[in-house]
Amino acid sequence: MDLGLTASELAFRDELRDWLRQSPPGPTPLEERASFDHRRAWDQRLHAGGWAGVHWPVEYGGRGATLVESAIYNEELARAAAPPPVNVIGLTLAGPTIMTHGDEAQRARFLPPILSAEEIWCQGFSEPGAGSDLAAVATRAHQVDGGWRITGQKVWTSFAHDAQWCLLLARSDPDAPRHKGLTYFLLDMAQDAVQVRPLRTISDTHELNEVFLEDAFVPDAHVLGGVGNGWRVAMTTLGNERSGLVFGKSFQARILLDRLTALADERGLLEDANVATRLGELHIRVEAVRLTAYRNVTSEMQSGQPGPEGSIIKWIWSETDQAITEYAVQLLGIEALDRDSPWAFELLRARGDTIESGTTEIIKNIVAEQVLGLPRLR
Repeated sequence: MDLGLTASELAFRDELRDWLRQSPPGPTPLEERASFDHRRAWDQRLHAGGWAGVHWPVEYGGRGATLVESAIYNEELARAAAPPPVNVIGLTLAGPTIMTHGDEAQRARFLPPILSAEEIWCQGFSEPGAGSDLAAVATRAHQVDGGWRITGQKVWTSFAHDAQWCLLLARSDPDAPRHKGLTYFLLDMAQDAVQVRPLRTISDTHELNEVFLEDAFVPDAHVLGGVGNGWRVAMTTLGNERSGLVFGKSFQARILLDRLTALADERGLLEDANVATRLGELHIRVEAVRLTAYRNVTSEMQSGQPGPEGSIIKWIWSETDQAITEYAVQLLGIEALDRDSPWAFELLRARGDTIESGTTEIIKNIVAEQVLGLPRLR
């Protein structure tokens, strides 16, 4: 694609840069609750300034940004060291899925509080026996008067402890073929039948959770896309996950590497040719991620929908992020492993990069089969 910007794209970029100069995000606290509050406040400032959900259509409160403008948006936020949105599931997954499959009442009810970060969302897909194999979902939904009762367990549910709503996939017809018997629900988390238990990670954070459902109630009005159409709706969500979440993360790698390079410069470490060479190699990897993301934008612009190529970005970004954090420890030594060091958190958090949103092994299979057209291994 042509990486030169049009006049309208330059105007979009300059308007955003001006706003960010006047309203800088400020440093994100390390403490978990303070970090959440800071990120939510930043989401709300973006909304107040007209910069939340820029990729959303204008009629739903966004800017109707093109794919290129969305890429510019992510780059500029990365340049300003802005934190990732705390309502990332709502903005990137819930909102677009509801726009695509929801009725007018669902759009009117759910989209405005997503955009304003008034209501936080989580995603209830993975289960202990249904991680990479989503069609194996076993959480059961049975129909009752006025709605559905849902029983089962979800795991690795990000932000469930702070979320008001959940994108929930459950089996509504146990006798149907695996992909046919699923229904997609919008679950209200504020009920006694929904229990959230924390999963503390090696980075000592509580981003992930287990969710237990015991006859949780969902009214008929909160079935998304129709009964039995859960697989089709879920594919919309996952398509947006690959193209949306990962594209934003590709620019987070730039923030991290710039921080490390600046620190090395402050300490005079760049005078060491080995250090300069290694940082240069990481710079090339980060640029490869960025340019691959733009290539994916070109493909999506041509096809009109996210494709399997988004998996390539997730694969190379996750390994690049891990490479940056590992080199930070080599460069800074024991201080990078101090409990209070931000680099200790980044190192430990990066361990999950090659697991979440599809393990690298699964991603490689997707790339081999759906991008390269190689035969499926038996």
